[in-house]
Amino acid sequence: MTKKFHVSLLGWVAIAIACGILFGQFLPAAVARVFVTFNSLFGNFLSFAIPLIILGLVAPAIGELGKGAGKLLIITALIAYGSTLFSGFFTYFSGSAVFPEIITENPELAALENPEHFMLKPFFTVQMPPLMDIMTSLLLAFVIGLGITIIKGETLQLCIKDFRDIIMLLIRKAIIPLLPLHIFGIFLNITVSGQVAAIILMFVKVIAFIFILHILLLVIQFTLAGIISGKNPFKLLKNMLPAYLTALGTQSSAATIPVTLGQVLKNGVRENIAVFTVPLCATIHLAGSTMKIVACAMAIMLMAGEAVTLTDYCGFIMMLGVVMVAAPGVPGGAIMAALGILGSMLGFNETLQALMIALYIAMDSFGTACNVTGDGAIAVVVDKIAKQ
Repeated sequence: MTKKFHVSLLGWVAIAIACGILFGQFLPAAVARVFVTFNSLFGNFLSFAIPLIILGLVAPAIGELGKGAGKLLIITALIAYGSTLFSGFFTYFSGSAVFPEIITENPELAALENPEHFMLKPFFTVQMPPLMDIMTSLLLAFVIGLGITIIKGETLQLCIKDFRDIIMLLIRKAIIPLLPLHIFGIFLNITVSGQVAAIILMFVKVIAFIFILHILLLVIQFTLAGIISGKNPFKLLKNMLPAYLTALGTQSSAATIPVTLGQVLKNGVRENIAVFTVPLCATIHLAGSTMKIVACAMAIMLMAGEAVTLTDYCGFIMMLGVVMVAAPGVPGGAIMAALGILGSMLGFNETLQALMIALYIAMDSFGTACNVTGDGAIAVVVDKIAKQ
């Protein structure tokens, strides 16, 4: 019986980027505009879907987190949120120190910020106005999610869970499978416009920067966990390596839970604490994903000549920590959940969002590995707090 060949999302994105650059060298503009037209349609559909994605993922996540919330659950959630915030600001200040030295503004890359002036145009466009703006969908998600935790009935909770299932199906069966074609069209257009060399060089620099930074973040997380628990932090981190390596392969925090749980137990965390914290943190603790999104957004803005200020990123990081709770358990899910605030808070247009998706997915394994490994540090801290 022959084994079915499977290409991961990262593999399809890499193929899409390579093909976009290759075909952009010789493909006639009329043919390239066919893919540009698809990009316009897909981008407009994403704009329509993003508020629904936020509502469908954030509301049930808050509702499930709050139902019967005990003291330990609240403590764990606060620690996870604090870790995510630390990751975001750690990345911002590190990027502010390093990126200006390795990423330079290129006047020719104005096409990224104003693609309509420099790049191929679609044959036609179809307007798909969203039902609500991003902030409205976030506020509505909070109202519904918090309301679910207070009321006694379960009708609304079951309804919003069904809506979440629809959104998850939309992401898995429609958006994620079409992303490589969308990225192909973006890189095809960028190549035709003569912008691709600088972008690829930026990709390489950002990937190297984030790889180093996420190792440093793990060392900091386990050093703090070691200080709080009185255990050797490097032994704790070494015991989590199987979970790290598994996450590199699966690109999913949820799929790595059994391995993460086993390694957390090896670190001396009591079983009742481990089985509580590991699945919970797989959902709400996305420090690695936050690091990738913040670093990628900074790099793209600097490359496009946009100002990167703490004022803008302070609110963005805080909101990102909340939105990450809703990141679905599929490869690339975190960036889909973050597209809304990238557009509303940092002003990312369709082209910049597509570059964010491509750059994020190129490092998806690193972010997931950082997420699940950091879950081990949180479990050690929660176990120590529970004993007291």
